[in-house]
Amino acid sequence: MTVTCCIRYVIDPFQAAEFEAYARNWLTIIPACGGDLLGYFLPHEGTNNVALALISFESLAAYEAYRARLRADASGAANFAMAQAKRFILSEARTWLTPVT
Repeated sequence: MTVTCCIRYVIDPFQAAEFEAYARNWLTIIPACGGDLLGYFLPHEGTNNVALALISFESLAAYEAYRARLRADASGAANFAMAQAKRFILSEARTWLTPVT
């Protein structure tokens, strides 16, 4: 069964460009570590401080293996460090979803 992690970010709207650079970095890192990245989505109309990411995995066990690879990945670590230093992510929440078939 496929599971999808929906990450809801509350971002600093005055640092949206910095968040976009952060999201763009994940476009290569996540697939290299084993996640099926469906995409990052930035605010466009309406609310200006909520962004989303959708990443699918074959199972929760596949997600755990991905997390281990991500923790060991130098590019991933650098991207996390950049986000912490610039503080453009105010909060994030993960919701696990399964598709309706």
